[in-house]
Amino acid sequence: MGTLWQFFGFPDPEAPAQEKVKVPKKKTKLEDQPGQQLTIVNPDDEVIETSEVTTSEEVRPEPLSIPPPIRSTPIAPKGWKGPVTPDGIPFHDLSNYSSSPAKFPERALRYVVPDKMHRLPLRQIHDRLHRGDTVIVDLNGLIHMDTQTNACRRMVKQMADEIGIAVFALDESDKLLLIPGRDVTMDVARNDLGLVPLLM
Repeated sequence: MGTLWQFFGFPDPEAPAQEKVKVPKKKTKLEDQPGQQLTIVNPDDEVIETSEVTTSEEVRPEPLSIPPPIRSTPIAPKGWKGPVTPDGIPFHDLSNYSSSPAKFPERALRYVVPDKMHRLPLRQIHDRLHRGDTVIVDLNGLIHMDTQTNACRRMVKQMADEIGIAVFALDESDKLLLIPGRDVTMDVARNDLGLVPLLM
């Protein structure tokens, strides 16, 4: 059974010293045979291999030329006055740029329903359409008043014809009407709204 010293990998100080056993080294003779390759090892130089050469010319490898390192010089824009990184690259600090304050939108989407007297503010709708606003007229509040719904529909159609604008129904019962404003283009095939006139 092993001791505590052997468990930790240390020699036992109380055990008698063991005699060192000498291992005889094998001597090998290198015999010179024709065509055999010898390797000469010098610790200061590289490994040189020698062999029997039948010709008198010595073959030496050509020294390899090492190209100089490529150093890129980043070019800053002409007149650059901003910060530069340690590598010399111009640094754009995005916190230095301030955006212009958001302007109040010029166009809007207006939602109009009849008032308490079941009338539409046609004069105000006409004014908003000239400014470029798109108006949606909702007549769903006039559920049981078919004659008043038809009258409002006729007035919206007459006003749109005077301006030269088409009126579009957004539902099957023609109670949700869309009137595009000035410079607003309607794609009738896909029912998409756009602000730029379509190119034909």
